[in-house]
Amino acid sequence: MVNNHRWERIWINFRLFVRVHNLNNRLIKPLLEMGLDQRMVSLCCFMVITTMFLSTDAQTCSNYVFASNAVFSACNDLPVLNSFLHYTYNPSSQTLSIAYRHTNFDSSKWVAWGINPSSPGMAGSQALVAFQQSDGSIRAYTSAITGYNTQLVEEDLSFPVSDLSATYSNNEIIIFATLGLQNGTGTSMNQVWQEGQLSGNVPRAHATSGDNIRSMGTLNVVLGQSGSAGGASGTNSKTKKRNIHGVLNAISWGIMIPLGAIIARYLRVFQSADPAWFYLHVTCQTSAYIIGVAGWATGIRLGSQSPGIQFTSHRVIGIILFCVATLQVIALLVRPKKEHKHRIFWNIYHHSLGYSIIILGIINIFKGFDILNPEKKWERAYTAIIVILAIVAAILEAYTWFVVLKRKKAANAEKMTNGNGYGNNGTNGHYPYGGMTNGRV
Repeated sequence: MVNNHRWERIWINFRLFVRVHNLNNRLIKPLLEMGLDQRMVSLCCFMVITTMFLSTDAQTCSNYVFASNAVFSACNDLPVLNSFLHYTYNPSSQTLSIAYRHTNFDSSKWVAWGINPSSPGMAGSQALVAFQQSDGSIRAYTSAITGYNTQLVEEDLSFPVSDLSATYSNNEIIIFATLGLQNGTGTSMNQVWQEGQLSGNVPRAHATSGDNIRSMGTLNVVLGQSGSAGGASGTNSKTKKRNIHGVLNAISWGIMIPLGAIIARYLRVFQSADPAWFYLHVTCQTSAYIIGVAGWATGIRLGSQSPGIQFTSHRVIGIILFCVATLQVIALLVRPKKEHKHRIFWNIYHHSLGYSIIILGIINIFKGFDILNPEKKWERAYTAIIVILAIVAAILEAYTWFVVLKRKKAANAEKMTNGNGYGNNGTNGHYPYGGMTNGRV
């Protein structure tokens, strides 16, 4: 039986719900007993659960398992009509093996997928067609579309097609085929896909509005990319999104977060900077979080648009980074007062998460450089910024310890002076009872 991806996601989300319910008994109740605001705790859990659900639902074709255990090197979520294309390109034989999936399908419809060697529209498309016949059998055949009033009659295409078949199960129909691209079709092509109603065993014209007129785009079988109608604009748009994703994350997680940590740790040593350092720290970190979330969301979107190209470690670290950063921001809203007995635990929690965010952010940014492979000057520039921040932190660390030790020494001296009278000459001089005169000693 074909593995229906929708039910797989529902099952995964149900298991996540059970885990979160168990977490409520073991973690949330103790937090409430600590006096933390219930609304803040609930908001925290909601955001974490939402993130977990997004992470399981972000990709809709890369985790699909075919009943025949067929494996394809790439897949794309087509933007409309509940359609997905899985494919493997063999450059030596110039053949393209495809599996076109169409979900939310019923037996009163036909589906088609094809490539158009001459233009981005439907006319001129070389299509693969499939539907369930009235006797229950599945028919799959080829049809060359010459105009907009076609009835999808069966005929040969301008390139060879082999291993053509189709399956239908769980409201999902799949067309399998191997296309020969030797006849000048190329590796970058226009693709179209469509659905329409049947009249008996005869396909009727499809709708001419809504998603039915937006079901066309580009396909590059070498790069593993598909785009919207308009040719190379789809690829250019995706490249632009990748660059935006990289810049936003480098600025937020890679520069602003470490800078905010430096502000909090070292500016507070200057008494004149209190409480300005706190507001600078909060402003820097919350701004970094907002920018970082925008970069993270762009990355999730890119992953859903290019499921055939996966960077698992980069994606997993990004999701973990977002979750930890969200918890860190919410921690600001549930911060106990300084005199609260649990403040020390909050400090440990806050510092641990903060340094974890810095480490994960820098690691993932360098992974992003490996993926984007930009000009070396950009990676060198970011490396220089990190090195400068590290040098500044080292200098300020040494200075901070010097100031702290100096103040501690001065405080001890003052304590000796004001506490037991050993600090000065005169009435409270070197002798413990020097001030006790006037006949009282």
